[in-house]
Amino acid sequence: MSEKLTAVPDGVRDEVERLKREVAALHAELPRNNLVVWTAGNVSARVPGADLLVIKPSGVSYDDITPEAMVVCDLEGTLVEGERKPSSDTAAHAYVYRHMPEVGGVVHTHSDYATAWAARREPIPCVLTMIADEFGGDIPVGPFALIGDDSIGRGIVETLRSSRSRAVLMANHGPFTIGSDARDAVKAAVMVEDVARTVHLARQLGDAVPMDQHDIDRLFDRYQNVYGQ
Repeated sequence: MSEKLTAVPDGVRDEVERLKREVAALHAELPRNNLVVWTAGNVSARVPGADLLVIKPSGVSYDDITPEAMVVCDLEGTLVEGERKPSSDTAAHAYVYRHMPEVGGVVHTHSDYATAWAARREPIPCVLTMIADEFGGDIPVGPFALIGDDSIGRGIVETLRSSRSRAVLMANHGPFTIGSDARDAVKAAVMVEDVARTVHLARQLGDAVPMDQHDIDRLFDRYQNVYGQ
């Protein structure tokens, strides 16, 4: 376990407690949407106003995830608060938060269809309006990297900095998604699995038809800036 070096500042205590509740609740969406098995996968949230993140502990059953079980780490991945080891993907999440200040939530799953595309090291092509809406183009593949340091985080950042996508398929590993907050990142995780499945099914019938870039741009702009309340 990382050594506990700092404490949560009083000024963000209420926000940390709120995020513990929110992140714990959002973890339930992963098995509900068939995105994880056993204890795999994780959701994290950046703590506004502090260089901290909230994430689930490593190897904990989804049935045992509660707000009290959540751990708080700094943006180097060092444990700040909690009784358990942070998720094994904490270093990757922390790297994303350090280098992409616009990101407020990160999710990792091993969802079946998106992970199958990652195993092929093949981007999911933008052949559906839903892909254009949510991801703004092809869903890219990131480099192969081993768990244990921030190598996965570096691959996520390097890949997504040159893409409008909020999802990356890390080679031979699985999808990571980002969002303005944790809920937004969970939505992207649900969506990337859905389109990964649909495009896979389409390819069983023949070649999927690419969309015109102009139409992709228009759909993305409308969905991001006009759609919804």
